[in-house]
Amino acid sequence: MQIVHQLKKTENMSLKTEISCGKVSVILIFMLFFQSVYGQRVKPGTEVKLEPYQEQIEQKLIAAQKELGGFAVAILYKDGKIIYQKSLGADFNAKTQAPVGAVSQWLTAALVMSFVEQGKLSLDDKISKYIPVLAKYSKSYITIRDCLAHLDGIDAETGNASMRSKKKYASLEEEVNDFAAKKEIVSNPGLEFRFTNTGLDIAGRIVEIVGKRGFEQLMSERITRPLMMRNTSFSSFSAINPSGGAQSTANDLINFLSMFLNKGMFNGKQVLSEASIKEMLTVRTTAPMMKYVPKEMQGASYGLGQWILEADENGKGTVIAAPGFSGTWPMADLCRGYAFVLFTKGELDGEKKQLCADIREILSNTFVSNCK
Repeated sequence: MQIVHQLKKTENMSLKTEISCGKVSVILIFMLFFQSVYGQRVKPGTEVKLEPYQEQIEQKLIAAQKELGGFAVAILYKDGKIIYQKSLGADFNAKTQAPVGAVSQWLTAALVMSFVEQGKLSLDDKISKYIPVLAKYSKSYITIRDCLAHLDGIDAETGNASMRSKKKYASLEEEVNDFAAKKEIVSNPGLEFRFTNTGLDIAGRIVEIVGKRGFEQLMSERITRPLMMRNTSFSSFSAINPSGGAQSTANDLINFLSMFLNKGMFNGKQVLSEASIKEMLTVRTTAPMMKYVPKEMQGASYGLGQWILEADENGKGTVIAAPGFSGTWPMADLCRGYAFVLFTKGELDGEKKQLCADIREILSNTFVSNCK
């Protein structure tokens, strides 16, 4: 009886196996059929049809590829998502990390504002309050606001030259002490604009003193980590450089710009207060004040850590940017609600400025302004 029972059990198992195999065969045939149909409907290499404005941008980028050094990424962000993206050059994409030059100053100004809104310092504080040695060398009247707006009045190398020839300091503290002792005052603070690395580096040192930690750690805790800028850092073999030492990616910069579009919010969290964003957007300069401006930015105004390309009647920036000497150009139009990043490995020049101006015109003709 036991043997008969075992034989019946074996037969049942065989029958179940045959049925299962039959089901699998049918499923496989079904899948192969639809794979064939799908392959006929979407041919390899078929691209999604671009909107007219996207096609115009793409044509501009491809035509300028040589001037862009062969490598570039363009990203357009609107309404909470990326609506256009283009990469030029092998192995250069939205995740590629590269130096971003003066974009660093925008990040540094945001870090300083995170301390201001907590009441740990004031934009009207004198820098000598935190770095007493500055008072010894006639720099006691400079405010933190002056530093963030390039109105500190300290003589220094200007523009891209100051970034390229930056002396190798052991620390940010050593660099700022060198500024105190060796850089002369050429104008009263708040009166004349000179695009240099002194003011932002002094501000960076002040947050180290107030935050009681290194600049890189503070930047990570307060700005880059909350904004999910995982590939942005100020790491360096020499002193940290708040005015020009950041490396980033196109994706990370879009995250940073989206915070300005959303009044300090990112992913439902308030990274900076709306008041801080407004402070950064306020125009701090007039045409007569501009004593040194990189030729690519002539005609623009300046806020805190960023250039202001357009402003409303109240002096609040509506189109903002922070082009770096490395050629990367991040820009946001707050009235039309978009952010655009041109990310390159080259240098900032007239061709890139013109390309970004052309793309901005395309977008201005495409998206309706919500500002009065």
